[in-house]
Amino acid sequence: MIKRLQKPAISPTRTLLTGLLLALSAGTMAETPLESAIQTDYNKYLDPLFKYFHTNPELSTVETKTAKRLAQELRKAGFKVTEKVGGTGVVAILENGPGPLVMMRADMDGLPVAEKSGLPYASKATQISPITGKEVPVMHACGHDVHITSLIGTARRMKAMSDQWSGTLMLIGQPAEERIMGARAMMADSLWDRFGTPDYALALHVSSALEAGFVNVVPGSPYAGSDSVDIIVHGIGAHGASPHAGKDPIVLASQIVLALQTLVSRELSPREPGVVTVGSFHAGTKHNIISDEAHLQLTVRNTNPETRKLLLDGIKRIAVNMGRVAGLPEDKLPEVIYSQESVPPTVNNEELALRLKALWTEKMGAQRVVSEAPSGMGAEDFPMFTEEPYIPSVYFSVGGTPKEDFERMADGGEPVPSHHSPLFKIVPEPAVTAGVEATVLALMELMPKE
Repeated sequence: MIKRLQKPAISPTRTLLTGLLLALSAGTMAETPLESAIQTDYNKYLDPLFKYFHTNPELSTVETKTAKRLAQELRKAGFKVTEKVGGTGVVAILENGPGPLVMMRADMDGLPVAEKSGLPYASKATQISPITGKEVPVMHACGHDVHITSLIGTARRMKAMSDQWSGTLMLIGQPAEERIMGARAMMADSLWDRFGTPDYALALHVSSALEAGFVNVVPGSPYAGSDSVDIIVHGIGAHGASPHAGKDPIVLASQIVLALQTLVSRELSPREPGVVTVGSFHAGTKHNIISDEAHLQLTVRNTNPETRKLLLDGIKRIAVNMGRVAGLPEDKLPEVIYSQESVPPTVNNEELALRLKALWTEKMGAQRVVSEAPSGMGAEDFPMFTEEPYIPSVYFSVGGTPKEDFERMADGGEPVPSHHSPLFKIVPEPAVTAGVEATVLALMELMPKE
């Protein structure tokens, strides 16, 4: 017979302390009044709203129904709303006494992607593309439905808590972020002249690469700058059997593609990020014809103005001079065309980013706040709002993928779908509620009660 040892008596105080330590070690904290209010609002109001936006996505520049619903919800929340700013943009203002003007932006466009997420509320929407004129499937494959739902949740909380802050809150529903043209269009529509220049500007993005409910903020550049560049490579057409009679633009364009790879590997400092990608190469019509033209399309990414200049200047220098190496006459040298669809890098104000990180760490818990540098060079048009005039700004992200999905992937299971994938899906509840909580805390910090 095995004798069982008697357990020592444990005092109520010790039990309480042990429970508290276990709770903290497990990453849990008592729910705050703000969290409770946001959760209640999500359950009763925001969840069906998110599903509406997810099921009814719209393409860039034609987000008419989305903008109308967003404007309707912001008016119901007590804001003065102006529609059709820069196309389909929405601006909502809540004046609440003296204090700073603070802007929070949410983008609202979807993508021409057929959803294959398997969600019960998956999009089956189609729309006529304003680019091609053809009907295409549409999906919120980048999480903008999370952003606008969070914006509405923020509006509702800030109105309900208006006795606790002072200043003017500006909420922006921005069109056409996916085509990096919506912010520019709103600025061209005299955004600041009409509504005032903010003292601070904020924006968020949901991330499938971050655990649901987490907040990520970095003091540097969360998003790269992006330039679209076209190179027209001229040649002299000839018969494929007589290449000596012409100048082959395909060979020359191929040499340019290879030479461009030295810009990042040999001209940019190894500690400075930069990307030059040739995404499209078109030339020729038939096996035995040497064409008289080739067309390259490039995307160029950077995280500071100096790198951007180095890469763009280098592209032109290489393309033009490779034409000279090939023996082209001066009037047939390659043409380098810089698209207007370009944006500078998104750079967070360091002081403000650290201030908000400390705030979120204190209020939301250290286990939920991280500073993870981005792994890619995705771009954003948010800096079109903040560069000229300069506005101190912070762009942060909230997680949207459950922890168990990452664990399953680590064990050899299916990978977590990336943004812009037809399989992309976000767990809305922790993403939306974290977005609202982090935004409201930041706004209360920047607009204290006077």
